[in-house]
Amino acid sequence: MLRDENRLAVVTGAAGTLGEAIVRHFVANDYRVAAVDLKAEAMEPLASELGSKVIAIGLDVSDAEAVAKAAAKLKAEHGPVSVLVNNAGILSNNKAVETSPQEWRKVMAVNLDGAFYMAREFLAGMKECGWGRIVNICSLGIKTGGLTAGTAYVSSKGGLGVLTFSLARESAGFGVTVNGLAPGYVLTPMVTEQLTEEQRQALLREIPVGRFCAAEEVAHLVGYLASEHAGFITGEIIDINGGLHMD
Repeated sequence: MLRDENRLAVVTGAAGTLGEAIVRHFVANDYRVAAVDLKAEAMEPLASELGSKVIAIGLDVSDAEAVAKAAAKLKAEHGPVSVLVNNAGILSNNKAVETSPQEWRKVMAVNLDGAFYMAREFLAGMKECGWGRIVNICSLGIKTGGLTAGTAYVSSKGGLGVLTFSLARESAGFGVTVNGLAPGYVLTPMVTEQLTEEQRQALLREIPVGRFCAAEEVAHLVGYLASEHAGFITGEIIDINGGLHMD
């Protein structure tokens, strides 16, 4: 990633393990970062540690009106956004029969609708500037059908993958790239808390590299896709799963 202290990145789901790693990576590369999560106070320790380069924003990304207001305020106070990382997401392990309509709608609202609302607010500015990067955190589940993840989660991430293709197609001629990542089993609470020890051990036996992914590894890949060096990559869903799925 090339350093540019004037560039502003927006990272959703910033209070989580993966979101925090992404925020730290951008700050280490002299970006200002708008760290977005449901409650601003969840980011206060991180903002206090990293200093003025972190702007903590409390926001429900599934609320289109709230996203529009927050985006307008951010642009007015801090200038144009160069990078958007759609990382906010909630997990459901329920398969189809066990998934209620309410759960389906909630997962879709955060994982897919939220990414669309965020992209809609910042894409025009990126096009106007002639430069921008959007990185969507999808999931290995979109390629496997979900080894452990549930139907709503996998479907929402599949929709996010298609949204990636659509945004990439419309934006490429404006100097804006849009890509997705398909991580498999990153060491976040989705693995450490929402899978049983038996499930974790079974997965480790199936992952060729023999371990789970570190959040920092995903953050470095996000940083690369956000850089000038990745300007010829767009509309891609890049695997990072230790060889669990190869295509």
